[in-house]
Amino acid sequence: MSESVTIKVPARLHLGFLDIPRASGDRFGSVGLPIEDIATVVTIARASKPEIHGAEAIRVAQHMTTFCNHLGIAAHHHVTVHRTIPSHIGLGSGTQIALAISAALRTLHHFEPDIVNDAILLGRGSRSGIGIAAFNEGGVIIDAGKGHGSAAPTVISRIAFPETWRVILVFDTSTQGIHGQEEIEAFKALPPFPVEISALICRHVVMSLMPALMERNLPLFGQAVQAIQDEIGRYFAPAQGGIFTSRSVEATIHRLAQAGATGIGQSSWGPTGFAFAASQKQAEHIVNSITPDAGAKIQIVAGRNAGAEITHTLLNLARA
Repeated sequence: MSESVTIKVPARLHLGFLDIPRASGDRFGSVGLPIEDIATVVTIARASKPEIHGAEAIRVAQHMTTFCNHLGIAAHHHVTVHRTIPSHIGLGSGTQIALAISAALRTLHHFEPDIVNDAILLGRGSRSGIGIAAFNEGGVIIDAGKGHGSAAPTVISRIAFPETWRVILVFDTSTQGIHGQEEIEAFKALPPFPVEISALICRHVVMSLMPALMERNLPLFGQAVQAIQDEIGRYFAPAQGGIFTSRSVEATIHRLAQAGATGIGQSSWGPTGFAFAASQKQAEHIVNSITPDAGAKIQIVAGRNAGAEITHTLLNLARA
């Protein structure tokens, strides 16, 4: 094929909400971080007939139809899904595959990028804007939720994640986090989010988390993340059966904390848990010093300070 576009879109951690609307007009706010090594990678090329190979074929086909109709594209395409972020484990898989398809089609057919509106077209970013923002640039992202008339949550801060720090991820492949209609019903059933808790979380973000990143102070950063996670976890506990969705992840995360990890928590509805370490060497030492709970798997990754990677190949000449 003479022309193709390959998109690599990173997974992201959702570190917590700043607020949860109590009434119409209130705003969500959130904190998140894209990560290395876990990503959705898709290649789209022009073709004589439509073909889709790889995981998430049904969802990809739906996205292709939606975006081709939206952009007025009549051509056929060959789509290869090389790998995907696992679905419904708290790493933003739905948003990332939607953005990968839209960006690849726009690049291949020479349309201007429109990540925000493409995400909104498929109903992404209604609560958190971290996944959308991470497409353009990495680092620790803080958004203030959607303002009146805004298409997507407003990013109010973006701070580079220290290159030496590491994230220790804990997975439970036997379960998934709340999603879809169940998530909508969960928000409806939960009580109003206390104003004083929102104020406390915002204080942790502004007075601890943000300066800790700029000062490269991991203990302070970890304290802030865990304080945010404790408040959010207690609020969501009635819906997810506890502060953590997975008991296996919870047990393993606490062992990591006892071994020296900091900033423990759960990404979104889980079940993926996380903790932080000062370096690759320290992360490996912490992981090797514990025995994961049955069913739990651990992976060490770096934070990502860059956005999506787009490679447009034309007549075997690549340009990014």
